[in-house]
Amino acid sequence: MTITFYGENCFKIQSGDFTVLTDPFDVKIGLTPPRLKPDVILKTLTLFPIANQLIGQQTHQLIHGPGEYNIKDINITGFGLPLEQAKDPASAKTTAGKSEKLIKTIYLIKIENINLCFLGHLSEMLEPIILEHLEEIDILFIPAGGEPFIDQKSAVKLIKQIEPKIIIPTFFKIPGLKRTTADLKIFLEEFGYKEKIEPQEKLTIKKKDLAEIKKTEIIILKT
Repeated sequence: MTITFYGENCFKIQSGDFTVLTDPFDVKIGLTPPRLKPDVILKTLTLFPIANQLIGQQTHQLIHGPGEYNIKDINITGFGLPLEQAKDPASAKTTAGKSEKLIKTIYLIKIENINLCFLGHLSEMLEPIILEHLEEIDILFIPAGGEPFIDQKSAVKLIKQIEPKIIIPTFFKIPGLKRTTADLKIFLEEFGYKEKIEPQEKLTIKKKDLAEIKKTEIIILKT
């Protein structure tokens, strides 16, 4: 399995000829959008009530809310988080000056017997009822840039509760991004991670590689 990062919470998960793309974005955020035709697109943030929000031509399965899905023998489970009003005017359309509500979804994906967890646009600690489902997580994708998402201290606390093998930070400051957010070093300092981390172009990993990991590792991916 190969994981590629495009910025914010946008990742390509490649397993053979099967591809998952998470949270694709528009060029207006200052970054270069991915150009590919995935089998599945996951959206961790969408307007409520959920509408039929297709991206380009319908050549993929679009998943944008809670539920259980099986696509080409890949299991995907979405857990909905509490509804909230859009804080960023760019995050949702407005009607008569009122922000529409947003629904946030976190996803569990099992590919090549590797358990992935995407916390998406998480802005606060998870409820125990959801944490119960986050056992034996191999790779955890978690916001690391602070506001408007979960703060770095709470993110570290959550990581210790989940105990993943690998952490891949999301939503942090990178060159070109127009949105204001924190540098990744703040998250690393909060985590107490002292080892020097060399960013990788992509992560290629197999289930057997995880057995060699004795404590949680942080992997930073380049865009």
